[in-house]
Amino acid sequence: MEDCIFCQIVAGDIPSRTVYEDEHAFAFLDVNPLAPGHTLVIPKSHHETLGELPDEGSAALAAAVHEVAPAVEAAMDADATTVACNNGEAAGQEVPHVHYHVVPRYEGDGYGPIHALFDGPTDVSDDELDDIADDIGAALD
Repeated sequence: MEDCIFCQIVAGDIPSRTVYEDEHAFAFLDVNPLAPGHTLVIPKSHHETLGELPDEGSAALAAAVHEVAPAVEAAMDADATTVACNNGEAAGQEVPHVHYHVVPRYEGDGYGPIHALFDGPTDVSDDELDDIADDIGAALD
């Protein structure tokens, strides 16, 4: 898409600090990093959300993340990485092109796990959990 900044980066119209590229995926340093080495991994084809990404593209994107995350850890001498996808505007997705964040993490960095995004566990009864599992299973059919 012409107006998608990530598509423009893939096309070479906007410069990037590219760290990985294959036939289906592209990875580059985030220009507004949460930590040095913060890398974005995207499909080369334009899809706004994970649900719009075809199976082949999803598998290729996962394979690229699988390659990039340990490379970021090694290059940044990081203890770990947080790998996250904000899937949709309500989840905080700012660029409407599927992307994973690979953020280097360090023991004692003070940022906490993804669970820190929420106030705590939601109280859901066993019956509600059963209904939710059934609904999600039905949506997968």
